[in-house]
Amino acid sequence: MEHKDYKSINKSVRKKDAMQLLLGKPVYTNDVTPDNALVVKILRSPHANAMVESINTAAAKKVPGVVDIYTWEDVPQTRFAIAGQTYPEPSPYDRLIIDRHVRFSGDAVAIVAAETEKAAEKALKLIKVKYEVLPAVSDFRTAKDNPVLVHPEEDWFPPCEVGGDPKRNLVASADEIHGDVEGIMAECDIVLERTYHTKAYNQAMMEPFTTYANFDRYGRLHVISSTQIVFHTRRILSRALGIPKSKIRVEKPRIGGGFGAKQTAVCDVYPAFVAMKTGRPARITYTREESQIAGSPRHEMEITLRMGAMKDGRIRVMDLYTLSNTGAYGEHGPTTVGLSGHKALPLYTGSLEAHRFHYDVVYTNHQAAGAYRGYGATQGIFAVESMVSELAEKLGMDATVIRDMNMIKEGMVMPAYYNEIANACALDRCMEHCRQMFNWEERSKVRDMGNGKVRTAGVAMGMQGSCISNVDVGSATLKLSEDGTYNLIIGAADMGTGCDTILAQMAAELMDCDVEDVAVFGADTDVSPYDSGSYASSTTYITGQAVVKACNELKKQICTIAAGMMNCGEEDVEFAGTCVRRIGTEQTVSLTDIAYKAQVNNTTPAETTQTHTSPVSPPPYMVGMVEIELDKLTGKVDILNYMAVVDCGIPINPALATIQTEGGIVQGIGHTLFENVTYDPSGRPIESSFMQYKIPTRLDMGRLKVEFEHSYEPTGPFGAKSIGEIVINTPGPAIAHAIYRATGKWFRELPITPEQIAMSLAEE
Repeated sequence: MEHKDYKSINKSVRKKDAMQLLLGKPVYTNDVTPDNALVVKILRSPHANAMVESINTAAAKKVPGVVDIYTWEDVPQTRFAIAGQTYPEPSPYDRLIIDRHVRFSGDAVAIVAAETEKAAEKALKLIKVKYEVLPAVSDFRTAKDNPVLVHPEEDWFPPCEVGGDPKRNLVASADEIHGDVEGIMAECDIVLERTYHTKAYNQAMMEPFTTYANFDRYGRLHVISSTQIVFHTRRILSRALGIPKSKIRVEKPRIGGGFGAKQTAVCDVYPAFVAMKTGRPARITYTREESQIAGSPRHEMEITLRMGAMKDGRIRVMDLYTLSNTGAYGEHGPTTVGLSGHKALPLYTGSLEAHRFHYDVVYTNHQAAGAYRGYGATQGIFAVESMVSELAEKLGMDATVIRDMNMIKEGMVMPAYYNEIANACALDRCMEHCRQMFNWEERSKVRDMGNGKVRTAGVAMGMQGSCISNVDVGSATLKLSEDGTYNLIIGAADMGTGCDTILAQMAAELMDCDVEDVAVFGADTDVSPYDSGSYASSTTYITGQAVVKACNELKKQICTIAAGMMNCGEEDVEFAGTCVRRIGTEQTVSLTDIAYKAQVNNTTPAETTQTHTSPVSPPPYMVGMVEIELDKLTGKVDILNYMAVVDCGIPINPALATIQTEGGIVQGIGHTLFENVTYDPSGRPIESSFMQYKIPTRLDMGRLKVEFEHSYEPTGPFGAKSIGEIVINTPGPAIAHAIYRATGKWFRELPITPEQIAMSLAEE
């Protein structure tokens, strides 16, 4: 394992924007855009599936301050997708800006543009719509080959062939087999088959979806949005509006959280359309209710798993089928589902002789799902890890020992993960480290605390990826300034993850300067080099390697300029941080002098842009252990301790990596115990505010403790892998395991509510 004493790497450096945020400076979209923008509001369908028969906007248009109202008759008729994915997108083109056919309760029926919010709200109430209400597909288990089609239109278009068929309500389907699944299953001592169900969770980021659009002094559409994907948004708007990409500029300021929701261009097209129609600046900011009912939540999935094992605990074969509910539109449907198998099955590469992974992704008349941290791996890992714990309990084995026996170890080839090799894998050390830190031996015992309360513990492992292999592209531009400092320009989006800081640390390490001497800017399609965007855990790993390349290239260019200044060959000089030194002499030229020389009679640029992609996506690994106290009378579960050990290669910034881990664990706790999406009879989500949609507070997370086991990833910058998503994957199965230990009952649907626990125990 390669590991050096670094000056800036593996150091907890303060975030670049920490002081601006702490002091409440204007940094977010609504802070940095002018106040004179038209207010854009959306009239939304109350029906899950309906055709707009007629729409009367006459009275609404008379409201003082209303500028215009647009309906399905006013928008372009080219179908598009709003998934922020690399072209050609795997997600189908199945949307219009406004469609006459509304497909979920919350779908757009009309766009109102007004001078004030009050005028816009009043106009919404005065629009008269006559609907032909159609039967809706509400249960995703009945969606495939249902007589009711969510997308009956003839112009549905798949940019990629992923096994979709709108005439069967299918967005995607596939089947892969490795080895003799049925033959080995027949040889096993124990075969378990169970079905697991996870709901559609909302990202609940603090800043809701918001976008500002204007035509600039050159007549180009300038969009400022809280988005993770500036380049993809430009392409989406170009197709939706029929404007060339060269006439569109998209930038993002500070993002108030995204967690994947803002990898979908949820609201960008509306103010852009209004700006195009009126020639005036326009802005939309979703209310919390809109973010909850017309956002981009996690895909609801039902996973059926068969597992074959021997009496000694050796797991030999798994057969995993995922049914995924994409909702009314297909964005991210074909891609999230793959992770439910590809990021769960490889955890057991150590013993798995065969596997099958097959799936269907179906349309329903629910809110369209999208990307959420973990991106399908979270759902698959809940199923696989729950079943491994169940097998351990059945065999009377310790749940950590059965994992020691079967887990992936460094150097192994992973057939269930595109045959990649685990070059850097400290999962076995994570397990041992966590066992000691948590005191598993004692805490996993079932302890009766009296008063109907029981304490015990559960465990789970997880993995993720570090990019989308052979797809994601990261780029970085690095420039030398006259004062010997640097400008780093990126297309990745810092959404609170701290990527601006982490990438600056890499540049500072290689350019032998302070992190403060690297000014970071991103992301703006006019200024930034192309970057896929901030998703798939790829920024540190992919864009980080682009930064490494840029630093190495810029050093060469600086040395070329310096050699000319010292009248010697490039092979005679070396880069020395604040200067360039002539080898074997005392002669130096300072970075400042080199920067000025770059501006006078010079043909060598003191700047470079470098790009990186990767044929592999090295998984980070994690072990999580939870101690709970369960009240058998009320079913309430209190988290006492959650401890985790993560292998993300070499952490670039341990403080930020720790915060990422803690945040992901808390979100996972929320998904497991509190957060729930349920629908009323009309197909409308009931949890439309934080009064109903309960997210965990500081009081719900108990004591968190996070530590790291280092591995060295040879394809990553400074040995780093990703950390962003892995961290959400262990709470579901670990808490379900602890609840089983406390109650003797397995709960296979998330969330596991106090009511379910209490009723289940009462039935005894």
